[in-house]
Amino acid sequence: MKHFFSFLFVLSVSGLSAQNLKAFSVPKGYIQIAETKGDLDKDGKDEVVFVFNTNIKASDTQNPEGTSDYKRIFYILKKENSGLKVWKENSNILFSSGTGFYPSDNTLEVNIKNNSLHIGQSFFTNSRHTQQYKHIFRFQNGDFYLIGSHDHFQDTCDFSFTNEINFSTGKVIIDRKYSSCDDETKVPENLHKEFTYKFPALIKMNDFFIGDHNFKIPGLKEDFVF
Repeated sequence: MKHFFSFLFVLSVSGLSAQNLKAFSVPKGYIQIAETKGDLDKDGKDEVVFVFNTNIKASDTQNPEGTSDYKRIFYILKKENSGLKVWKENSNILFSSGTGFYPSDNTLEVNIKNNSLHIGQSFFTNSRHTQQYKHIFRFQNGDFYLIGSHDHFQDTCDFSFTNEINFSTGKVIIDRKYSSCDDETKVPENLHKEFTYKFPALIKMNDFFIGDHNFKIPGLKEDFVF
C-alpha cells in the first residue's frame, strides 16, 4: 500500500509539472528553419524541437551578401492533449542567421539520437576558413546538460584542427594537422593528444555559451577553449 501511494504521488507531481508548462504558439514574425522529433526524457513519447529565425536583429551591419542578421531560438516542446507545451527554450547556443563570411552557405542541423539533442552548426569565418560545431545535450537530474562537444576549424590549404570532449567520461581529444598548397613552405609537425580531464560539474544548457569556457591543457602552454 505504501508503494502504491508513492506511485500516485509521482504521478500527481508529473501531472502538475506538465500542467505548469505554458502553451506554445509561434511568435509573430518568427520563421521556422528546422524541426526534429524524438524521446528526450525516456518516457516513450516524442518531444518536438522547432528552430526559428526571430525578427530580432542580431546586429545592424550587413554581411558581404547584403542580407540582414537575425537572432535564432529553439524550443523543446512536449505533446499534451491540449497541444504543444514549452518545456525548454534557448537562444544562447545558436549563431545568428548572418554569421560568417557567406551566410547562404551556413548549415544548421538539429536532431535527436539516443535520447539526446544534437546541434550542428557550420559557417565560413573568411573566404578560406570554415568552422564547425557539434554539441550534444542530455536530459538528466531535472535539466538539460552538455555531454559532448566537437569543434573543427579548417583552412583550405594550411591546417585542420579538431577538439573533442566527452563530458560524461572526461575524455578530451586534440588533433592538429598541418599542410600547405605551396610545396616550398615548411609545415609544422602534426599534434595529436588524448587525455582525461576531471570536470567539476556538467554544464547546464542555459549556462553554456560557445567559447566562454576553458581549462589548461596538460603539457601545453595554452588553454582548451570550448
